[in-house]
Order: sequence, then C-alpha cells, then structure tokens
Amino acid sequence: MEKLEKIAISATDLTKIYGERAALSHGNFVVPEGSICGFVGPNGSGKTTTIRMLLGLIAPSGGTATVLGESISHPEKYLPQVGAMIEGPAFYPALSGRENLKALAELGGFPLSRVDQLLEKVDLADRGGSKFKTYSLGMKQRLGIAAALLPNPKLLILDEPTNGLDPSGIQEVRGIIRDLADTGTTVFVSSHILSELEMICEYLVMLREGKVIFSGRTQELLSGQKPIIIAKPEYEVDLNTLAKKLSDSGFTNSIINGSLHIGAGQEASAAINRMAFEAGITLASISVVLPTLEETFFEMTGENK
Repeated sequence: MEKLEKIAISATDLTKIYGERAALSHGNFVVPEGSICGFVGPNGSGKTTTIRMLLGLIAPSGGTATVLGESISHPEKYLPQVGAMIEGPAFYPALSGRENLKALAELGGFPLSRVDQLLEKVDLADRGGSKFKTYSLGMKQRLGIAAALLPNPKLLILDEPTNGLDPSGIQEVRGIIRDLADTGTTVFVSSHILSELEMICEYLVMLREGKVIFSGRTQELLSGQKPIIIAKPEYEVDLNTLAKKLSDSGFTNSIINGSLHIGAGQEASAAINRMAFEAGITLASISVVLPTLEETFFEMTGENK
C-alpha cells in the first residue's frame, strides 16, 4: 500500500472577496510536508492575499484551509511553528545583523543560541557584527530568511526571496532553501523567477485571476505539455521572415531570445527545415524540446513574454 503523504497546507474552496472583486475564488490546493512548493501567478492573481490568509493576517470570505493540521481560523495554534518573510525583510539599519536577530529572538522568546547558528546557516557569520545598512541586497535577504527561521519552523513561507538579487545571490538563497528541505522543513515559496522554481520545486501551485489553475507535482505539469520546436536562423535578420512564413502555413510561433519557438512536434521538423531552405534561410540549429516552466506559465496564464 502506498504511504500517504502528510500535508503541511491544505485549502478547500478558499475565497477572499473585496467589494465585488474576488482576490481568490474557491482555491483548492495542497502542499505536502517536507516539500519545496512554488507559488506562481501573474501580478494581481491572488498570491499575496492567499499568503496573508494562511498567516492569519486577514480572514477568508469563504472556504477553509489548514496549516500544519490546524484551521486558519485559529492561527495561534500553528503560527509558533511557522516562519515567514513577506514583502522584504525590515530591520534596524543602525544595528548589526546579530543585534537585529537578538532583538527579534528576545521579542519572540526564542533561544539566543539560535542567533549565531542561523548566521552560520545563511553564510553571514563573518558579517554578523556589521551594521545592517552596510549589507548588500543579497545579505539583507539572507538575514530575512534567518529571522524567519528563529522559531525553528516546520513551515517556512517566503515571498519573492530572490527579488533584486544577482545570479550569485540567487544561487545562495537556492542553496539555503534546498538545505532546509533536506532537514524536513516545508518551504512554500512565491517567486517570479520561474527558472529558479523549476530547479528546486517538486510541487507547484499556479494562480490566474484569483483561481487555482494547477496544483501538483512540477514534473506532472511539464510532462503534460506538448513539445515545441526551437529553430534559430543563422542570421537574426531572417527571424521575422521565417516567423511570417510559418504563420502563413498554420504554425503558431513566437520569437524568444533570437530563436523561433514553434508549436509543433518532431513530425514537423522536416517541413520547417524545407520551408526555411526554400526561403533562402539557413538554420543554425533546430531542436525539439518540452516547454520550460516559464513557457508553460505564459501559455497557461496568457501573460506576455
């Protein structure tokens, strides 16, 4: 018999209405314990509203949800086991990173011994004594994650933890998230950098206009997509010409990063190659691939690239 997964977050018909607008309408999704679950959707799709309901900051208009087995109508029962960083970390600029964490630990009644452990965990041990105002954006984000980890949470909720970071900073945050999941912490992470989520998230919840349009394993979503052909002309000036010829022949296509992404499978490769040849266009490469999470997201949400 297959072992049942324990659930960290479960929402059933979760709804929040402001006036006549539904910020979230009958949302249904689950987040398994110990997983990294990505939370994605265009701006205004209901992500922040959902996170605020899960944290007990606002009450739902309808439906139900549980966090760590407790109803969100009683957040006091589960919040001591939840860490969160939403809308960027806020600290005292003139205090050091260590002093900021100590102040939060004393306020929350957490052991002060956690402070240096967490500075080590987020790779800030050597800068713990530096004032917060001297920190880079990446360091500030990592200190924010450390603050969210003070209660030694079973569930960590992160809203855009890599916002504004350079590739090195993004990689550091990715490593922290992976380490947390490896030790059993459930991570529910909202981000617009979909290539990052594809690398670390086993599960996804996707919103569009206040509705959950997907909840499940990332691989299940991606493997269910139709393959696409990526054709790259040798000369970029030929892109628009080939795009028009493909459209005239009934092939949906779009130009992304100097290549044509064509809605067709392996069987159409020869025809596309021939079409380019007849138009005097040399293809530097042509390949058949499954869409990335970013491409799937654009397709499902109708967002422009």
